[in-house]
Amino acid sequence: MPRTIGSYSQNTRTLVRQSAERLFARHGYAAVSMRQLASDVGVQVGTIYNYTKDKQALLFAIMSEHMTELLQAWSREWQSTDPIDQLSQFLNFHLDYHLARRDAVFIAYMELRNLDAANFEEIETLRRQYEDALEQILIAGKSAKAFDIADTRITTLAIIGMLTEVVTWYRPDGRLKLDEVKSHYREMVLRMVMPQTR
Repeated sequence: MPRTIGSYSQNTRTLVRQSAERLFARHGYAAVSMRQLASDVGVQVGTIYNYTKDKQALLFAIMSEHMTELLQAWSREWQSTDPIDQLSQFLNFHLDYHLARRDAVFIAYMELRNLDAANFEEIETLRRQYEDALEQILIAGKSAKAFDIADTRITTLAIIGMLTEVVTWYRPDGRLKLDEVKSHYREMVLRMVMPQTR
């Protein structure tokens, strides 16, 4: 089959992005050189600069793409009008989405310190949008008296932190199946936010 015009360039661009994500997650952004990246892709080091301005631009692209796709995916999710159902849906979505993208998640959370100021601000804006999606569920639940929460912002950050940590330890061949993990986390989170009966 004849090669589509531009297909080689696009394929290499994709390989550069995939290789950078894998190497940054495995070795850390600071430890990966452009020469190492070129070797992993199988091109000359000068060729890499046809596909990215520099290593910082690659890091930003990986983080930006991850957060943008995350927000888009959440916006397509069905949402009940019941705050408990909405919260349960968010928990399931977060775990499913992040467990399928371990390297991108690791980079998005662990390499923020290596972004320059302008890039950091853009990524933080995207992260805040995702956090706001959860906080709005908590605010609505609190208004409906379904949740008893002293501070919705702190609770939002606590829940996202709990959920994201699953990526570091969960393994499909481990003791618990994913549905069991989801059930445990749903129980823990609902216990955090729902009024306590005495």
